[in-house]
Amino acid sequence: MITRLAVSGYRSLRDLRLSLGRLNVVTGANGSGKSSLYRALRLLADVAQGRVVQSLAEEGGIQSTLWAGPESFSRGMKSGEVPVQGTVRRNPVALKLGFAGDDYGYAIDLGLGPSASLFALDPDIKAEAMWTGEWLGRSNVFAERRGPGVRIRDGDGAWRQASTTLAWFDSMMTHCADPRDGLDLLLMRDRMRNWRFYDHLRTDRDAPARRQQVGTYTPVLASDGADLASAIITVRQTGDREGLAAAIDDAFPGATVDIDSRDGWFELEMRQHGLLRPLRTAELSDGTLRYLLLVAALMSPRPPELMVLNEPETSLHPDLLGPLARLIALAAERSQVVVVSHAAALVSALEDAGARRIGLEKSFGETTAGDDDPPKWEWPKR
Repeated sequence: MITRLAVSGYRSLRDLRLSLGRLNVVTGANGSGKSSLYRALRLLADVAQGRVVQSLAEEGGIQSTLWAGPESFSRGMKSGEVPVQGTVRRNPVALKLGFAGDDYGYAIDLGLGPSASLFALDPDIKAEAMWTGEWLGRSNVFAERRGPGVRIRDGDGAWRQASTTLAWFDSMMTHCADPRDGLDLLLMRDRMRNWRFYDHLRTDRDAPARRQQVGTYTPVLASDGADLASAIITVRQTGDREGLAAAIDDAFPGATVDIDSRDGWFELEMRQHGLLRPLRTAELSDGTLRYLLLVAALMSPRPPELMVLNEPETSLHPDLLGPLARLIALAAERSQVVVVSHAAALVSALEDAGARRIGLEKSFGETTAGDDDPPKWEWPKR
């Protein structure tokens, strides 16, 4: 489980450090930085996929994603005695991402590339580190990268040079993970690749979930929900069949779902009390379809270590927020869950279920976590 999350220099997250629990709900006013925090988590996952540079490019390049304010705020700036203005920089421009748990921690430092390069909008990976425990220290680091050089500590505590020519766009997480000499890196990479994000479960009239799909064993719902029918029948056959029925009945009393299978093509049907025939997915309301998609995602027979939901309340009637909170709390028994939401009713229900509330605020353009004391954190040196 991730117990500490740190982001520095990314959009409004100038220097944000958070403590996380098993179930977390991130909330705050519009523009407080909720989406930036969600994107930062996705960027961390993209490191393990080998596409963090491409992901930043899709956001407009590293220069458009960097913190746009001064490196630090003086007392006079905060009191209003002097205007907010740039100061002499003490540290290089950087976008830093990191997390840690009781077992391992990882951090990456991304900086500006050569201005004369045709790829000037791409970031350079300047430094990386992986260590044991919740914060980086001299004695607990066992893999580190500075520029093109990577070294890994062996079982006897001796350092081995793993690379001297690692490209600026390649992470040691993907290019130095080896089952013999880089096993811990390999295991961490696979764990991060297992993280799951849901922020684009489509429910519009042309949504993939509203169409028939070829049926196949589906323990993990697709990010757009295209394989909903297959995911539901997989939960029913290999997962928590009774829990699935209870989650649907909790939201829609007396309702049941079934799968119409013809020549290997699946389509979900929903039977509701009082109706003479089942409703197909093309006939369901956006809110009903979204809830069923969330059921399929949260009841996965192959739960991830970390699941992140971005504004899952979209399109849902207020009456469905209570059942959704109970569904999320149930999923948190098998996975660490982070929910980003501005729905007060959902936030309150999750807090009642034991969620750690992370209230984001913005001051002078910078996102802060309210009155929460930031946990201890150290970044790797370039």
